[in-house]
Amino acid sequence: MGTVHARSLDPLPMHGPELGVHVDDVDLVEVQPETKQEILENKDVVVQHVHLDGLGRTKEDFLTHEIADVFTAKNLIDVMKKSHDARQKLLRLGIFRQVEVVIDTSQGDGALPNGLDVTFEVTELRRVTGSYNTMVGNNEGSMVLGIKLPNFLGRAEKLTFQFSYGTKETSYGLSFFKPQPGNFDRNFSLNVYKVTGQFPWSSLRETDRGVSTDINFPIWKTNHTLKWEGVWRELACLGRTASFAVREESGHTLKSSLSHAMMIDTRNSAIFPRRGALLKINQELAGYTGGDASFLKEDVELQLNKRLFWDSVLSVSLWGGMLLPFGDKPTCIADRFYLGGPTSVRGFSMYSIGPQSEGDYLGGEAYWAGGVHLYTPLPFRPGRGGFGDLFRTHFFLNAGNLCNLNYGEGPQAHLQKLAECIRWSYGAGILLRLGNIARLELNYCIPMGVQSGDRICDGIQFGAGIRFL
Repeated sequence: MGTVHARSLDPLPMHGPELGVHVDDVDLVEVQPETKQEILENKDVVVQHVHLDGLGRTKEDFLTHEIADVFTAKNLIDVMKKSHDARQKLLRLGIFRQVEVVIDTSQGDGALPNGLDVTFEVTELRRVTGSYNTMVGNNEGSMVLGIKLPNFLGRAEKLTFQFSYGTKETSYGLSFFKPQPGNFDRNFSLNVYKVTGQFPWSSLRETDRGVSTDINFPIWKTNHTLKWEGVWRELACLGRTASFAVREESGHTLKSSLSHAMMIDTRNSAIFPRRGALLKINQELAGYTGGDASFLKEDVELQLNKRLFWDSVLSVSLWGGMLLPFGDKPTCIADRFYLGGPTSVRGFSMYSIGPQSEGDYLGGEAYWAGGVHLYTPLPFRPGRGGFGDLFRTHFFLNAGNLCNLNYGEGPQAHLQKLAECIRWSYGAGILLRLGNIARLELNYCIPMGVQSGDRICDGIQFGAGIRFL
């Protein structure tokens, strides 16, 4: 479970005609295609002017960073490539509905014989846009309504109001997003939100009201996020049958935390990767900026993918985390780790591994989980090159453990406790990709290493989510 964070909206879809090489752009010479390419590459040109047509509320100086490379082109092919790259950068800003490129010879006073003018014809998004979509989380679905004010102040800022109603969670929030001029990956966001979630495995309802601010920036091949969050949390029992341990957790708490996340992602796809690796490291420190909660939380995720024969892929995943409380106050049920279910250790019910009281699962302060998967295409490759490519079959082996630790015993005792009573499972299933953000799984699972109090799902298990072990 963990704490519930405000969701930030993805940039608007970017559409527009692809820039290609047309007959009008090349010299009509009766030679082979290779010779045409060679002539274009050897023909020196100078880009004298770059125009932006169609700007309304967008500040022109903000876009100079996105189009600056066009002036460095030395031949016609280079002009086309760099104009296409600039077009993609303009679309990435999420403030234009369409961007077209026109390349023409220079005209007027001062025009050189080999001079070119490049014109970007843009169509801005409306001042206010609305959206309606559905979203898939980890084994839950929701309906999302949004109102966006793109390009709010003329420099790619975005103001967004979002309402989400789901099977286990309802939320609404207001967010402000601002990128750094010339570097869209460096950006700042401010969020105000309210989230209400139900967690039946713990007989718990949690309502979060909070504010957070994020700074995102890349360093070499890594992406980093610095975040401060202040949240007022209200915990309550879902029903009269809630255990005494859950009732003790009920009430109001205030958490103020600083966190840092680092990610390296070289995968070619987030849902069905064929190659590459993923590394995520997240640290959260609470208590030093106020609030009732006081802890240090570490969470690590690693995934390696290797393409094999017959278009099959071997994937290895490893997760791990530890929650270290400060002082004598115990950790809160909303901050602990949870394990089990169709998105982590398959063959077990949702978050039903580890410490529990009267059937309510209380989470743990340390965990690890690992998985080995062999992904293959559908047998006999039906629908290859089309609908069939949305499906995969897989064979899996999952294992993991979750527990509480006595921090006075030392690291060796911690590792020994995490190595005891390991839950594991194996099986096979079929997967369906939903765009490039989520997937569905239908698996036949055989759980092993079951401990007293664990809830299992022996046989068919369905899962939906965006993060899978």
